[in-house]
Amino acid sequence: MKKWWTIFFSVLVVHGLAQQQNLKLWYRQPAGAIWENALPIGNGRLGAMVYGNVSRETIQLNEHTLWSGSPNRNDNQMALDSLGVLRQLIFDGKYKEAESLANKVIITKKSHGQMFQPLGDLQLVFEGHEQYTDYYRELDIEKALARTTYTVNGINYRREAMASFTDRVIVVRLSADKKASISFTTFFKTQQPKALTTTTSNQELTIAGTTMDHETVKGLLKYKGIVRIKTEGGSIQRNDTSLTITNADAATIYISIATGFNNYQDISGDENKRAADDMTKAYVKPYNTMAASHIKFYQQYFNRVKLNLGNTDAAKLPTDERLKNFNQVNDPQLVTLYYQYGRYLLICSSQPGGQPANLQGIWNNKIRPPWDSKYTININAEMNYWPAEKTNLAELHEPFLKMVRELSETGKQTAREMYGARGWVAHHNTDIWRTNGAVDGALWGVWNAAGGWMSQHLWEHYLYSGDKKFLASAYPVLKAAAIFYVDFLVAHPKKNWLVINPDMSPENSPAGHQGASIDAGTTMTNQIVFDIFSATISAAGILQTDKAFADTLTALRKRLPPMQIGRHGQLQEWLDDLDDPKDKHRHISHLYGLFPSNQISPYRNPELYSAAKTTLVQRGDISTGWSMGWKVNWWARMLDGNHAYKLIQNQLTPVGTGEGGTYNNLFDAHPPFQIDGNFGCTSGITEMLMQSADGAVHILPALPDVWKEEGSISGLRAIGGFEIVNMEWKAGKLVSLIIRSKLGGNLRLRTPNEMKTESGIELKKAKGENSNPFFETNIITNPLISPEAIITKPDLKQTWLYDINTRKGELYKLITKE
Repeated sequence: MKKWWTIFFSVLVVHGLAQQQNLKLWYRQPAGAIWENALPIGNGRLGAMVYGNVSRETIQLNEHTLWSGSPNRNDNQMALDSLGVLRQLIFDGKYKEAESLANKVIITKKSHGQMFQPLGDLQLVFEGHEQYTDYYRELDIEKALARTTYTVNGINYRREAMASFTDRVIVVRLSADKKASISFTTFFKTQQPKALTTTTSNQELTIAGTTMDHETVKGLLKYKGIVRIKTEGGSIQRNDTSLTITNADAATIYISIATGFNNYQDISGDENKRAADDMTKAYVKPYNTMAASHIKFYQQYFNRVKLNLGNTDAAKLPTDERLKNFNQVNDPQLVTLYYQYGRYLLICSSQPGGQPANLQGIWNNKIRPPWDSKYTININAEMNYWPAEKTNLAELHEPFLKMVRELSETGKQTAREMYGARGWVAHHNTDIWRTNGAVDGALWGVWNAAGGWMSQHLWEHYLYSGDKKFLASAYPVLKAAAIFYVDFLVAHPKKNWLVINPDMSPENSPAGHQGASIDAGTTMTNQIVFDIFSATISAAGILQTDKAFADTLTALRKRLPPMQIGRHGQLQEWLDDLDDPKDKHRHISHLYGLFPSNQISPYRNPELYSAAKTTLVQRGDISTGWSMGWKVNWWARMLDGNHAYKLIQNQLTPVGTGEGGTYNNLFDAHPPFQIDGNFGCTSGITEMLMQSADGAVHILPALPDVWKEEGSISGLRAIGGFEIVNMEWKAGKLVSLIIRSKLGGNLRLRTPNEMKTESGIELKKAKGENSNPFFETNIITNPLISPEAIITKPDLKQTWLYDINTRKGELYKLITKE
């Protein structure tokens, strides 16, 4: 055994392991007291942050359903009686009066949302380990394992932690290269005010309690955590609140956590039995057996996508140093690591049957976290799931799709009681209790378009899978979201369009509104209503149902306001030309039509492309982390890879050097930490390499100069059931492409250079509209353009557009045409 450890540590000294295994975050120092230096592990139910501290290790613990409060509603039932007055104030331009009224009658007088909370910290105290050498810690995202190694008094110590997907527990393995060297004391620290920690006669450490009251809602959810330690040699002793292990050869710590949460209406589950059952099943298994099954389960997701952007000597440094250097050196492998880290975080924070990834995924150490660590559904929660379908993690979309279904149920009462409308509605925030009311204040909370936006994820899941059974189950949600807007749209008294009133462009207020954001018919909302009408019309046609209703939606869609290009050449954010070219607001909500929607296209409507580009330039690049993540996607849709890469550089900047950025553990910084920026950037990198929203599968649409030399990616999914089995490029030229067709039908392919089949057969040039119905693009009304606007038509690079008639299940291999 000594020989093995000698080899292991000699490799570490030259950082060989870190160089061999590129998909690792690694560091030369512990996290210390800084949570954002700790490394995240998770299995969709349980989350932990591993600090890697030597003499006093911290394992900070979360459970996906551990939230404050209990089942509740937060609708403001005064809204309906005041709706007519509120609408008239807005149409009359009395925005501050309208805002004041909305604060009284729209914004909730109950809970503004409950809090996602930590269980606590498991502390491990190692006496005599204050002085150490040869320190190293890593997060291996190819295996979902966190490791820490160090030397004390000539003894080499190793720790390994995982949140087991297959055994539903967190496991920490402690070992050394000398027998009888593992001695430590472990206990809980918690901020939970009603928690009780104790030890039991069978050598368990437990924590139990009931969650907090918050904002008029009583905390009624019960939770239980159990720690049990399996030693190899040595002894275990206990006092009232801690366990002490002495002179063991090795020790394995098993952690199970459960609550009584059954669903958003029912918290009658037995948290004690659940935690005990998970512990009993896991404890009998050897660590190596658990690790093998955990890794196998994890890799069935993670290994689907492989990305290679190249490697340089910059990758030899620890992750925190690479982050610090990124804007001064060429380190393409850090982009690969960050890309795959986004996929890792989604796998670890969103598993079928669990809760969706919230504002911090599944990781939070604060009893009162920023924004309650809940679901902000005017961008952030949707952004969390942008990578799900295209980076081949479709199953992980399920928790979010389930939340949409649940909100469609709770939102019916909100629509009826607040607005006198059928269908369902949600405002800009929700939580585990699936509340739909308006929160925070009129500046933020009046927005009521979340139902329309979130429902698009159901439609997107169908477009990628072609699963008609799924579509049939999702159709009532789509239809009900559309019905709300059918009832809630009103005629604008001057412009004669149908608009939503009250409305707002998320969290931004135009010049001339005296600081109020409230308005009618904002551009983003118009785009969302257009999309939910279009998706419902298409779904009804596919399912051969509701023709009369679909016809109604078609007629109403024609009466929605067109997009408008203002006097500064910008895409207008509001019905009136109110945009300030100096506005640097983090939300650029009116570019929803560019991404994630496909209403703005350089190929189909170049005037809107010009306006979108002007808006992006005016808003600037530097912003909050999540906003920069969205901008990567926008610039990719603008087909400008160099500018998209500039945004990646801005995002991969250490926090504190600008407005947003990245923490040492590669968590995205608003600041503070928000996980949406991680997911947004992973989506954006995908969009740079492949897009499928604009009527074709577009290969290398926004390849930046810095990646042109050579690269490859495999496993991406496109709309219509197409999968990129592998694609490679050299010198900016696509050299090989293998695509699998899972559904059959026409593959319209846009490439940066001429291609032919592997056998040398010429490809058919595309003509007319794409015959594949999955790629249908809805025709929008021509934009209204200010006579003062300067329109710059896009200077598009030449591409080649092909049609390939595919068969279900077959591969299609293409190579460059010399």
